[in-house]
Amino acid sequence: MSPTSLPAHRRIMAVLVLIPALVALALWSFAWPAARTAPRDVPLGVAGPPAATAPVAQQLEQREGAFDLHRYADEAEARDAIENREVYGAVVVTPQGPKLLTASAASPAVAQLLQQAVAHQAGASGQAVPTEDVVPTAASDPRGAVLNTSVLPLALAGIGAGVAVTLLGLRGLVAVGALAGSAALVGGVAATLSHSWLDALPGDWWAVAGTFALATLAVSGAVAGLAALLGRPGLGLGALLIMLIGNPFSGAASAPEMLPEPAGVIGQWLPPGAGVSLLRSVAFFDGASAVGPALTLTWWAVLGLGAVLVGHAVRGRTAPAADATEREPALAG
Repeated sequence: MSPTSLPAHRRIMAVLVLIPALVALALWSFAWPAARTAPRDVPLGVAGPPAATAPVAQQLEQREGAFDLHRYADEAEARDAIENREVYGAVVVTPQGPKLLTASAASPAVAQLLQQAVAHQAGASGQAVPTEDVVPTAASDPRGAVLNTSVLPLALAGIGAGVAVTLLGLRGLVAVGALAGSAALVGGVAATLSHSWLDALPGDWWAVAGTFALATLAVSGAVAGLAALLGRPGLGLGALLIMLIGNPFSGAASAPEMLPEPAGVIGQWLPPGAGVSLLRSVAFFDGASAVGPALTLTWWAVLGLGAVLVGHAVRGRTAPAADATEREPALAG
């Protein structure tokens, strides 16, 4: 039964129920993480002799649950840990006093948080804490706005490609080729704008373009794959999953550790969050910690494209049987 065949009062009731439900879901998914943003086990290094770092670590641990402290012997080890994306920053205890190392490229919001936390800690002594940005954002985009705002366009591009392939009736290998080609073009265009024109994402151009392409393919493959398995309702399910869960849970504007649990973890399992993490790694950290998010995006793309092929194969087997059932026998004579 098609929706238009339902009585008018039922269609009106469906609108009255579904629209407020979607609004409530959207407000929950976007407003809840934003309203509950706070540090939760943010990886932070403490470097220096154990006797000297003990008071600093004790003061930081007073903010229960805020920081996950990692100990390092000296400043060089702390710098390596920051550049390898093991920690967001480090407090180095020197003979002259504490020194703060940050990495605004990993998250400008976390870098600002660390500066405030360390400044508050040193406020009682009245001693200013020097700060060094070990891995800064691009000079042309100091707030990291380009990377943060890239989540929504990539999600829309992937959803649009998945919807277009489905509604145009592309199936099997043809659909896979269309999705892959669209993702490659999106990656090239996005890298040209963000890397070459805006100069906001440094690093290797091909790595940036490949990340954009893989993130787009993960989204489009998921949407088209769900549609191939579930029909057109799969389009709505895929779009809701990416837009109302993956997008606000990505941690692009802050960090996964700044989101309420389990939003940060869930976000990194979905293409938008994994895409942001991979983009930070290839653009600013020479690929450090890129394996995890790259595998996540790859699995989404492979499973989505595999679902497209499986859906085509299943429909190919069921269509002849349906045709044979519907075909009427010819009259003899």
